[in-house]
Amino acid sequence: MDLGLAGKVAVVTGSSRGIGRGVAEFLAKEGCDIVLHGRDKAALAEVEAAVKKAGRKTLTVVNDLSKDGSHQALVAETQKAFGKIDILVNNAGATKRGDFRQLTDQDWKDGFELKFFSHMRLAREAWPLLAKSNGSVINIAGIGGKEPEAEFGIGSSVNAAIVAWTKALADVGKKEGVQVNAINPGRVETERLWRRIRDRVKTSGQDEAKVRTEFQNEFNITRFGTVDDIAGLIGFMASPHGRWLHGTVIDMDGGEIRGC
Repeated sequence: MDLGLAGKVAVVTGSSRGIGRGVAEFLAKEGCDIVLHGRDKAALAEVEAAVKKAGRKTLTVVNDLSKDGSHQALVAETQKAFGKIDILVNNAGATKRGDFRQLTDQDWKDGFELKFFSHMRLAREAWPLLAKSNGSVINIAGIGGKEPEAEFGIGSSVNAAIVAWTKALADVGKKEGVQVNAINPGRVETERLWRRIRDRVKTSGQDEAKVRTEFQNEFNITRFGTVDDIAGLIGFMASPHGRWLHGTVIDMDGGEIRGC
């Protein structure tokens, strides 16, 4: 299927690794010019090379979205380079895990600042360009917002807030021509998941295959997800084929969370 994305400009935050990298590379193959964003210049250089290999233009912006002025700089550089934004994928940010009695006020502030506020502020800054292009915003939250875990109190709270804000922003988008949706990814094969698998291999003494099977059974999922799974959904959402999707939140998790 031709997604009809050729010539679009996509801004993908947190694109140096994991889901963000997969999304950036997928959209480039679909014909989008890509604005890469992250805090690791060396890692972003690898993704930039992949985008250029796909024959697309790219802009790399290195900054920390939890810092003042970073959102304005990202949008300003994008406007200067491309003159527009068609797709904004808000993906940046990971929160600290742990017992809430040990997590500090600063841990909570950092979690909301890096993930929730970075999403909101960047969308607000990019909104005039998105409205001009009748663009699309896709916010990456997570299933933790629907099924909170004791050790993931910050992340679960942030993800739930992103979902609520997505619904509110979608109401604005209806009036101003900007499509707004969100995705709750489940257990995707990224470094974060691999860290948990390696930790259990180390503590249990079991081999990796057995630990992977244990995790899959514990999560009650059909399989672990891939970054391409999420990227493909984002590509469809932002394409003309998925334009009727609006104000929705899709759980993509291999059946871990029961939908209705």
